[in-house]
Amino acid sequence: MGISDRLLADAVLLLHGLFILFAVFGGLLVWRWPRLAWLHLPAAAWAGWVVSAGWICPLTPLENALRRSAGEAGYSGGFVEHYLLALIYPEGLTRPLQIALGLGVLLFNAALYARLLVLRRRRKATRDAAP
Repeated sequence: MGISDRLLADAVLLLHGLFILFAVFGGLLVWRWPRLAWLHLPAAAWAGWVVSAGWICPLTPLENALRRSAGEAGYSGGFVEHYLLALIYPEGLTRPLQIALGLGVLLFNAALYARLLVLRRRRKATRDAAP
């Protein structure tokens, strides 16, 4: 079981990382593919909520279980703390800062969506006004 569980754990790790990127920056993809909003909005809301609430994403325990099954050591804490803390969070992360980061994800995407809606309404108004 070892090698397949390790590959599955790595796949979960990759999926987790891609989900985080999609949750944070997926609003930019919605500009190109508006129907993607149906996937992005719940992803951004979930990510913002998990970070703000201080929860651990369910993918983290899944990855840890697969790693242990493969004979590797799991890790404590969440994905962000283990893999990304040094990259994206400043040293001395506090609970208020964590909440602010979660809200930042939501506000960033809300601003993207608001701008997209304004641009779409302007285009529609221009089309409707054309002879």
